[in-house]
Amino acid sequence: MADYTTIDDPSAHFQTIMWTGNGTADQTKTWDGNSDLQADLLWGKCASEDTNHYLNDTSRGITVNLHSNTTDIDATDSTVFTSVSTDSFVVGSNADINGSSRENIVWGWKANGGSTSSNSDGDLTTTVQVNSTAKFSIFTYTGIDPIEPLDLGHGLGVAPDFFIIKTRSISGKNWAIYHKDMAATPQNNYLRINSTNAVASASTWWRNEAPTSTIIKTGEQDDINRAGSTFVCWAWKEVQGFSKFGGYTGNGHDDGPFIYLGFTPSLVIIKRTDAAGNWIMHSFEQGTNSSTGVGHGNNWNLNNNGLEANDGDSQNQYGDIDMVSNGFKIRKETNAFGAEDENDSGGTYIYMAWAYAPVVSSTNSIPATAQ
Repeated sequence: MADYTTIDDPSAHFQTIMWTGNGTADQTKTWDGNSDLQADLLWGKCASEDTNHYLNDTSRGITVNLHSNTTDIDATDSTVFTSVSTDSFVVGSNADINGSSRENIVWGWKANGGSTSSNSDGDLTTTVQVNSTAKFSIFTYTGIDPIEPLDLGHGLGVAPDFFIIKTRSISGKNWAIYHKDMAATPQNNYLRINSTNAVASASTWWRNEAPTSTIIKTGEQDDINRAGSTFVCWAWKEVQGFSKFGGYTGNGHDDGPFIYLGFTPSLVIIKRTDAAGNWIMHSFEQGTNSSTGVGHGNNWNLNNNGLEANDGDSQNQYGDIDMVSNGFKIRKETNAFGAEDENDSGGTYIYMAWAYAPVVSSTNSIPATAQ
């Protein structure tokens, strides 16, 4: 297993921040990583209360909201996120993201500073911004008439391992997920981040064809392809030492599987694929659900203070993992609510992970702090 990475400092491309809200507008939140980060995708949630998730990006406009836990369409609301700048973002007074005395968390990914270009690799022109170093792309497109399978240019230059598509203009339609390990033939299957459902097969989503280095292939499913409707896609390719997208099989024990990443994770998202299960989000910054309350900033190995991307519930013990210097280890068969969302015996799971620190830098001189 090689540990070296071309990204010595993950904070230049991805960061997490937590804070206690004050309920007032125009609050600047400065990223606290080693590098400045001008984020192009913000994913935010009030951790301590039941609220929506907010996914906003600079391609659609940073004040335009989508919620991973609903089927709502684009909605502009400047009381959530107001703007982004060189190393910060501004939040408004919305209680869902900055309520007084509430704990809030935001994850931020860098694309291309909001600067977009046209991509004609596919059947229609997509509007793309790409971080070619961290292999992250945001692109938008509009469905064409008559509806037919589409090739969509993503701009990454390599085939994506994981991507999310959401209609921006058709109310009630699901989120669409592709993950390279969600099935033996992932191009024949799909997941929905707003649902606990297991992976399901249908040719209407990705038309049984895997993404390539230039295009994502869609079928005629109108959640991702309807004439005149607008859509957004966020796509990632794993980068050694910075991001990883894979799968594992549960063993049903409290001494669960260890998943090698090659970095200390900042964010890990886990989803069961062979049966119903929540989309569990573990963040290094949230720590543990201890007797002292929320684990804001604990940065302990044990991380059982998670959120669920598919619903708006507050943080709780949805799963137990150790987040260590080179990966994460599953620590429970069932969570505090009896669900086997992370380690049922023989259960199959996918994960998405982004780095806090690599094991070893490109110069072999900056090892991650042991955990």
